[in-house]
Amino acid sequence: MSNSTKLVPTPGQTVGPFYGYALPYDKDRELLAPGSPGSIRLQGTVYDGAGHAIPDAILEIWQPDSEGNIVHRTGSLVRDGYTFTGFGRSAVGNSGVYTFTTVNPGPTEPGAAAFISVAIFARGLMNRLFTRIYLPENEEALANDPLLSSLDPERRRTLIARRDADGGLTWDIRLQGEGETVFLDFEGAGTGGAAK
Repeated sequence: MSNSTKLVPTPGQTVGPFYGYALPYDKDRELLAPGSPGSIRLQGTVYDGAGHAIPDAILEIWQPDSEGNIVHRTGSLVRDGYTFTGFGRSAVGNSGVYTFTTVNPGPTEPGAAAFISVAIFARGLMNRLFTRIYLPENEEALANDPLLSSLDPERRRTLIARRDADGGLTWDIRLQGEGETVFLDFEGAGTGGAAK
């Protein structure tokens, strides 16, 4: 092949459908066992542009532990019930609802806003989507976060979870339309990504 030949990228294909024998695995949504000290439930609903719940999406999350440490432990695909690896995968049910058992992530550096990284796979998407879930506490850290401070207040709200009465978090995802969740574009961006 000569240096003047330009390769054309393979076009994307729609993500999904997902099959029960392929991506889910035992305890995939349990980053630690339910009822473990410090465990919380992270839950929400995935909506399409018309406001209807999507019944066949998959979410993956990555997060630090409650002290803000990035965990470097094996065991994400074979859960032992007590090792926190910081990774989880949850298929949404027929109602579009997902749930994880996890911990509140700690900030990875002093004064930073704590967040959970999310990847979303769903039918009709040509590529997975990336975003973040921020904890609603520590308004000073939220105000100083580079990503959040680059957004107008209405868009910023789409990345901040609601704290439930039981201490858990609720965070809904809107793929399009009114209240669309902010998604990140990592192509050609620096390490932090760019909001879309």
